[in-house]
Amino acid sequence: MAAGDPGQDPTGVDDRLTSLDERLQQAHRAESIRTGKSERASTKGYSQGNRVLAELIAGPAGGALIGWLLDRWFNSAPWGLLVLMVLGIGVAFRNIIRISNERPE
Repeated sequence: MAAGDPGQDPTGVDDRLTSLDERLQQAHRAESIRTGKSERASTKGYSQGNRVLAELIAGPAGGALIGWLLDRWFNSAPWGLLVLMVLGIGVAFRNIIRISNERPE
């Protein structure tokens, strides 16, 4: 081929293909926005993490609060507090295991 003839770029990059690819990506984004099917990251994993944190806090705290109240009413300190706090921890771990068995998608 002569120096002035159109042909393949020796570097392998064609500006026309790059431009076409950019325009196709823009058209795809515009179409997904128009149809309401925009690409969003899944937030289920984040939601599951928040649920696990809530279980870790609420289980033992709720058990301890109810146990403390029962101790005050029945004058049985510290047994109600200890038993119900351990029960709250057990329930929290059971719920965390159930949450961890769900698929985050």
